[in-house]
Amino acid sequence: MLIRKNFNYRIFPNGKQVELIYKTIGCSRFVFNFFLGKQKEKDVWYIVEEMKQNDQSLL
Repeated sequence: MLIRKNFNYRIFPNGKQVELIYKTIGCSRFVFNFFLGKQKEKDVWYIVEEMKQNDQSLL
């Protein structure tokens, strides 16, 4: 018999932590949308190769 357990956690961040969470989500959204737009313009691998040639890091 298979027993599944589920754990729910709730966090209570303070004001500074909430601000950092929102900044992180905003930056992630920007990067995702930026590369999504680039992918729609061109092939995404072309962009990666172009970044490598220009010594730009993906991180």
